[in-house]
This record gives sequence, structure tokens and C-alpha cells, in this order.
Amino acid sequence: MRISDREEGTQVPEDAEAIAAFGYELGLLKRIRRTGWWHAGVRDPESVAEHTMRTAQLAALIAAEEGADPARAAFLALWHDTQETRTGDLPHTAAAYLAKPEPRRITADQTERLPDRSRNMVRAAVDEYESRQTLEALCAKDADKLEMLLQAIEYRDIGVSRVDGWIDSARKDLRTETSRRIAEAAVTLSPLVWRDR
Repeated sequence: MRISDREEGTQVPEDAEAIAAFGYELGLLKRIRRTGWWHAGVRDPESVAEHTMRTAQLAALIAAEEGADPARAAFLALWHDTQETRTGDLPHTAAAYLAKPEPRRITADQTERLPDRSRNMVRAAVDEYESRQTLEALCAKDADKLEMLLQAIEYRDIGVSRVDGWIDSARKDLRTETSRRIAEAAVTLSPLVWRDR
């Protein structure tokens, strides 16, 4: 482990410095808004971090029902949008004008200075998520779509009327049976149904 000198005369291990710097970068996800919702008229949409939280939780639940590893599915979901610290959240309307950013490349740049174990862990998670070759990755991707569906229904419930495209898109893209069943239930329920149980 090499030590870098700081202006204040303190010495900080490079591995700790790299992880701290990445931690600061990840903090941007708390401030980056999910921009597509502005098109529907949502004045203050949820942040990428807020979206990621519920996505990871849903991924664990879907995985448990599908017989996959809930912890792994949640872990993959946790890293699925971290690249947006570098690109922002690009709405689907940008696709006609911009090349789709390659998540693995962005992750490689983000993690370049991390210690080997941390770097390999993050890169492997993003690669597995993007490859969609494991049941856990499919559960995590479905959780991403299902979270968007739930959010659209919540926005509709408070008066945002132009969200049907998000709901339809999410339902169409779901791959697991569990996710499809949850989506079918969600579109028939009030977002406040949990209060009556």
C-alpha cells in the first residue's frame, strides 16, 4: 500500500483515498433526478439513489420468489445505475441523438483507482447485471422496470396524468413470472393499500 502526501501534511493510504473519492462520486446519485418524469410534468422527481433503493429491495423479493439468491439480486440492482454519476439520467428521448453509454466502460473508468478487490467486485456486478445471463440479473432488471411502474402509478395517484407509457413499457419488458404477477396486482391497487392491511 502506497501512501500519498496531503497538503496538510497528513498521509492517507491510497486505497482508502480511492474508496473515499468513489464514495463522494456515488453521493451524486442522491442529487441526480430521474429526468424522464419531467416530460410527464413531475416537478420534483425522485433521485437515482431513491430509485436504486427500492429497486434493490424489489430485486431481493422477486429473487426470493423465483428461487434465486435475494442478496445477489439486490447487490446487482444496487450497482445498476451508478454510471449515471458520469452521464446523468438520460431519458429515452435522448437515444435518437446520443450513442447509448456503455455501462461497463463507465464502471471501468469509475473504479480504475480502487483497490483490486473492490474494483473487481463492482465490475463483476455491473457485468453480470448487463449480461442478463443469471436469474439474479434477470430479477434485478425486472426490479428496475417494476420500480418504474410503481413510481408511475404513485405519480398518477397524485394527479400526474401522462404516465401510461411508463406503465405499459415496464409491463412489456418484464421477464420473470413473479414480476409479471406483481405488475398485474400493482395496476389494480391504490399506492396506499398497505395502510389498510
